Amino acid sequence: MRKVQSSALSRHRQIIMLQAPFFILFSLFTVLPVLASIVISFTDFNMLQMPRFVGWDNYLRLFLRDDVFIIALRNTIIFAVLTGPIGYALSFTVAWVINELNPKLRAFMTLLFFAPSISGGAFVIWGVLFSGDRHGWVNGWLLRMGLTVSPIDFWRDATYVLPLLIVVQLWMSLGVGFLSFVAGLQTVDRALYEASAIDGIKNRWQELWFITLPSMKPQLMFGAVMTITGSFAVGGISTALAGMPSVNYAGHTIITHLQDFGSIRFEMGYASAIATILFGIMVGANKGVQALLRKVGT
Repeated sequence: MRKVQSSALSRHRQIIMLQAPFFILFSLFTVLPVLASIVISFTDFNMLQMPRFVGWDNYLRLFLRDDVFIIALRNTIIFAVLTGPIGYALSFTVAWVINELNPKLRAFMTLLFFAPSISGGAFVIWGVLFSGDRHGWVNGWLLRMGLTVSPIDFWRDATYVLPLLIVVQLWMSLGVGFLSFVAGLQTVDRALYEASAIDGIKNRWQELWFITLPSMKPQLMFGAVMTITGSFAVGGISTALAGMPSVNYAGHTIITHLQDFGSIRFEMGYASAIATILFGIMVGANKGVQALLRKVGT
């Protein structure tokens, strides 16, 4: 048995050596911090004193005594349910349409749709569009059309904050997942479409379901992971546009709640509990998506 293991290691030595730096860095900067966060979530830790074990107290406080966390949890779920599937479908649909264009136009359109997600603070344009004074573009248009007699303070009105943030997030959703779809569509063997026509595939929808999607399952999975991560990790957009905290916590999410206790109050034990809850939700969502993607093409 030892000789077999030694022989296997020697055969794959170069592969192991090439992958070792990634696994070391991944373990140091991802796995260990996650495990440390789970451990710290059971303590009272303010970064000045040694952690004090408190058991499940942080989790009980989250669900039983922290009303703001319940609001943040509700807002995050709304964000994820709306922006996740819609953003995922939008990314694939745009990639599918772009894939039919000639190479030069396809490259230009890909850059055009991908640009907002790599432009850093590009979403601040929405702050100008929906500015609360008469100089805001939307308010200026509403006043000229006579649809309102005074400017609407969109980012200070709880009625508008969450819907506007959802729209902004959807606008930003064509990111790395979108690129993976564009790349995945390029790898589909065109001969499969010709063979499927002989086998009885009659239209583009059947081609999509039985040929295209099964041929790019790795890209679909990668896009799903990135979309889920992005939809549950909304925080920067809310802080930049609606403030911290937003009016009546209308744009408050788990991430902004985590930032409040982790970066402002330095209640690291409590912040770690929030992070652990978010981590569990993301893992559960990923498992659900994996189960759904296994049914593609069946």
